[in-house]
Amino acid sequence: MYPNKTEIDLGSDRIVIEKRYRALSALNDLLIGIWFLAGSIMFFDDSLMTLGTGFFVVGSIELILRPIIKLTELIHVKRVTACG
Repeated sequence: MYPNKTEIDLGSDRIVIEKRYRALSALNDLLIGIWFLAGSIMFFDDSLMTLGTGFFVVGSIELILRPIIKLTELIHVKRVTACG
């Protein structure tokens, strides 16, 4: 029976990789919230509505980045474990 490769303990190197991706993911989530909150506030003023729409577009792009960050983490960890 083979162990699940994503659960192989690589010591401090694996921990560093996980923390970097978690930090990137948390930062991305924070920015998504900021973009959507700012865009929502801008919708109260007609003169800022176009800019607010732009903020919603940026927030939507960052929502697409969420699974890309996760997939990159999984691929990176798999590549590191395959070499070790």
